[in-house]
Amino acid sequence: MRTQHHLLTAALAAASLLASPPAFAQGKAADYPSRPVRMIVPFAPGGASDFAGRIIQPALAERLKQQVVVDNRGGAAGNIGVEVAARATPDGYTFLQGNIGTMAINPNYYTKFPIRPLRDLVPVTQVVDVPGSLVVNPGLPAKTLKELIAHMKANPGKLNYGAPAPSSANTLEMIQFLRNTGTDAAQVNYKGGAGPAMIGLLSNEIQVMFVTFSSAVTFAKQGRIRMLAVISPKRNPAYPQVPTMREQGFNLVVGSWQGIFVPTGTPRPVVNALFKYGTAAMQDPTVIKRFTDGGVEIVVSKSPEDFLAFVKAETERFAKVIKEANIQTQ
Repeated sequence: MRTQHHLLTAALAAASLLASPPAFAQGKAADYPSRPVRMIVPFAPGGASDFAGRIIQPALAERLKQQVVVDNRGGAAGNIGVEVAARATPDGYTFLQGNIGTMAINPNYYTKFPIRPLRDLVPVTQVVDVPGSLVVNPGLPAKTLKELIAHMKANPGKLNYGAPAPSSANTLEMIQFLRNTGTDAAQVNYKGGAGPAMIGLLSNEIQVMFVTFSSAVTFAKQGRIRMLAVISPKRNPAYPQVPTMREQGFNLVVGSWQGIFVPTGTPRPVVNALFKYGTAAMQDPTVIKRFTDGGVEIVVSKSPEDFLAFVKAETERFAKVIKEANIQTQ
């Protein structure tokens, strides 16, 4: 009987431990965060991801009631930052500002890269959709898309175009553009995303490139570059004089979305808390104004599951694009 009593006591204790994680997790979520949080931006300063991250940073910090530290980890088309985030302790104190390139394109292009976003990271919420643009150095005579195509045909292979990464949406757009227009240009690769590539355009190291609207609009307004087209369904109110690609005969409307991701294994209550704080930060009046002024649309997910379904669909979409364009993967 004594042995049975001990066995019963042990069984009850084990059962109570099995039942305790939800309560324990809720307690941890209630305490989250209790120290500064790190936001990994997988590109160099100056690009769209850095632009978005630094706008979100103060509003998110205000709601978390903790400091949010932006950690730029550029290189390898964003894969360096992605790996740092995926291998971080899954406790909610490190999250990734992922985008269309790192989350949906790279998995289809860098097939040997050990990190698989859908396996190693948990999507929390989308935050923005950044329209694209086609820009040129103002030294070019072309002032319209039609004039650019004519100039490129008259000077085959003489222009350089910027590639923030071989697998970036901007690079894929340029490859498709060259193929569709029967033109040719030399690719110049840049490490760290749109920021370094934009410097190359400003210095005339390259003469043309596709780039996120937010990375280019200020320079365009200053006359330091010329924006020939916007990649979005309609003209952007932040620079309405520039026509869309569609208006000029090209059915190109792809945006560059961004969102929050945490390492797989992060407790669900913490994921829920970060979803709550992250979506609330996107409703901050200052955040709304700064993104609107930059021509960026705020888009938040209905739930982490909703964002997961979106990322899966985008990954499948770019698998098809890369296959149909016969782009060599690595």
